[in-house]
Amino acid sequence: MATSDEILARAQERARAQGLPYDGALVPAEAHQLLREHPKAVLIDVRSRAEWDFVGRVPGAVEVEWKSYPGMKPNAQFVEQLTSRVPADAIAMFLCRSGGRSHETALAAKRAGFNSTYNVLEGFEGDRDPQGHRNTVGGWRAAGLPWTQS
Repeated sequence: MATSDEILARAQERARAQGLPYDGALVPAEAHQLLREHPKAVLIDVRSRAEWDFVGRVPGAVEVEWKSYPGMKPNAQFVEQLTSRVPADAIAMFLCRSGGRSHETALAAKRAGFNSTYNVLEGFEGDRDPQGHRNTVGGWRAAGLPWTQS
C-alpha cells in the first residue's frame, strides 16, 4: 500500500502531466486513503443538495454546493462557505458527480489562497456505462468506498 506522501506525489505528477492549474488529481481510492490516514486531508463534496439527499453522501465529507439545483445556479458564497469550514492549509480534496465541478472548485480554492487543492477524478458516480448508467464505470461508489443514502 502506498504512503500518503507517495499518493500525493502521484497526484501531483498527474496534474503536471495534464497541465492542471492546481496541486493534484486523485483517484477515489487514493482520496479515501488520504482521508483515513492524513491529519490535514479534508474531502469537500461540491455536488448539489439534491444530489446529497437523493443520490448519496460520503460520511465525514464537508458539503459545500458549487451549483444549486434546480437550474444549477452558481453559489455566490462558495468561497466564503468553504473558507469558514476548511482550513487554508488543509489537503483540500474536491468531489462532485464525475469530476467536472470538482475541477472548477479545486481551481477556485487555489485562487482563493488554499495551499493544497486536489480534484477527485471520476467523482462520486463516475462516467456513464454503455447503457447510459452511472455507478459502474469509475467513481467513489463503484470503487466500493463508504457512502450512505437517505
